[in-house]
Amino acid sequence: MLFAARTYYQVAAVGEEVPRRGPVLLVANHPNSLLDPALVALAASRPMRFLARAPLFQHRGIGWMVRGSGSIPVYRQADDPELMGRNRDTFQAVQETLAAGAGVGIFPEGLSHSAPALAPIKTGAARIALATAQLTGGPFPVLPVGLTFRGGKERFRSDALILVGKPIRWSDLAEAGTGDPEAVRELTRRIQVGLSRVTVNLQRWEDFPVVEMAEAVHQAEYGATRNANPVRWLARMRRTAHALERARKEDDPGAEELAEGLMEHQRVLESVGLSPADLHQVPRTSVAVRWTLRNLVFFGLAAPLAVLGWLAFLLPWTVLKHAEPRFRLPSDRRATYRVLGGSVVFGVWVLLVALGARYGLGWRPAMAMLAILPILGFVTLAIRDRWRDAISDLQRFLVLRGRADIRARLLARQRELADEIRRLQGRLEEGR
Repeated sequence: MLFAARTYYQVAAVGEEVPRRGPVLLVANHPNSLLDPALVALAASRPMRFLARAPLFQHRGIGWMVRGSGSIPVYRQADDPELMGRNRDTFQAVQETLAAGAGVGIFPEGLSHSAPALAPIKTGAARIALATAQLTGGPFPVLPVGLTFRGGKERFRSDALILVGKPIRWSDLAEAGTGDPEAVRELTRRIQVGLSRVTVNLQRWEDFPVVEMAEAVHQAEYGATRNANPVRWLARMRRTAHALERARKEDDPGAEELAEGLMEHQRVLESVGLSPADLHQVPRTSVAVRWTLRNLVFFGLAAPLAVLGWLAFLLPWTVLKHAEPRFRLPSDRRATYRVLGGSVVFGVWVLLVALGARYGLGWRPAMAMLAILPILGFVTLAIRDRWRDAISDLQRFLVLRGRADIRARLLARQRELADEIRRLQGRLEEGR
């Protein structure tokens, strides 16, 4: 599942380093069903065990994977109230696992969802930490992990940002144990705060492109450095989201007008293949020549492989493309089932091709197909990503070098929007 998640998304894991040894509890938001544990495990870079809803262990399609991953079942009242008593054994198992020096992951919201903000978290993570501290003789690392998706969590090859936050401070609570309700509530509150610092949190999903564009425009015009540091990007996104929420609460007359202006600016930029930061860059001809030569050589060599890979997997890709909409999956499970369905369909297709080679050509060609086809698929995917980047680079060069009038108008409009963002921020600061 780790490999499948890294294939489906373009993953960036940043932030604090997860301790490689000793007990550690990772608490994460839960926007994307069964892909979330895989992404958290990628950031941890160590074996992890996760708590999962008990019904998943008996699910026909995915139960084998949940059981095989070493997950620990949690019994929820919403699933079966009569089984709630088994949670005592579950939490005992989690405590012993942590005390033995293992890593455990938990999604304290309690369910996977597609809401734009964190759900109120449950007390389970705090209770586990406090109870385990009695076994370990003191506190151990509890780290918040935020999962954020740029371009949509359902879209193939979109960006998945995994941000590991600073360890939650709870040494002052470690001796209290689960028998102290106030300690449980306080640690739960600190976990909620920690998670809110590694996630964006919006009033509605429609605000995500507005907030992202506002951050990009302001950074392009006023940023001390124009870099793509994902930690700073998320921090700016969070501040911008809070500012937009506050402006709406205070009925600021310029907030909605600014949002509409930002979206219009985004549509124009996308139509010519540019980003806000691109407007400040005019590529030199020498750079373009080197880029052209480099890509001509690469695609000259890679094109035959890409065509071969496209032909080899055209049929299963077409089957998936037409079959997936029929299932009408909820958005928080769509990517998970695309990954699982794709793995099955492409796996079966490779086996069928190998069987065809076996009966037509013999065992050796069949074994070669089993080895070569998966590699060809991943090579084709890498060439596809490189091709899309090259087309975007070419479009940017043609606009920035050949249409100075368009660049000047867009840059002037962008500076107006950046000034409006600053004025809005100023009004909000004065109103505090």
